[in-house]
Amino acid sequence: MAAPASFDVTSTVDLQEVDNALNQARKEVGQRYDFKGSKASIEFERAASKLVLVADDNFKLDALWEILQTRLVRRNVPTKNLTRGTAVPAANGTVRQEVALQQGITSDAARDIARFIKDAKLRKVQATIQGDQLRITSSSKDELQDVMRLLREQDFGLALQFGNYRG
Repeated sequence: MAAPASFDVTSTVDLQEVDNALNQARKEVGQRYDFKGSKASIEFERAASKLVLVADDNFKLDALWEILQTRLVRRNVPTKNLTRGTAVPAANGTVRQEVALQQGITSDAARDIARFIKDAKLRKVQATIQGDQLRITSSSKDELQDVMRLLREQDFGLALQFGNYRG
């Protein structure tokens, strides 16, 4: 009998690329005419995995978000892993908004993915939740490729990456 093959399903964001995108966005905000003299800023709290956007009003906050989102997409950072919070009033008449960066797969999403794989009725495929990732094992490499294809076609609200392939 063939040895089981496996791969890991993860969902991560490259924090260095986020930092690079933020630097580009800050530079663009500094050069744009509609932001001249305004209190627009973007902070990155790496330890908490969140971004903090500050602007004069909701209109400028939305413009700031669009600039940031564009820069993140250009740096190949998955925007599905960003959760935008509500805008709250801040000091000096500004508006503040937090954007959470999702690192890893939440337990609810992992259960949904495992259930989806089980419901696909692929023979001899096992999905095991290991912390913030899933390990998919099967004796057939073709079955594993089918699982990858199915997961790419389905939207779980996260950008999924496949790695650590062992066969």
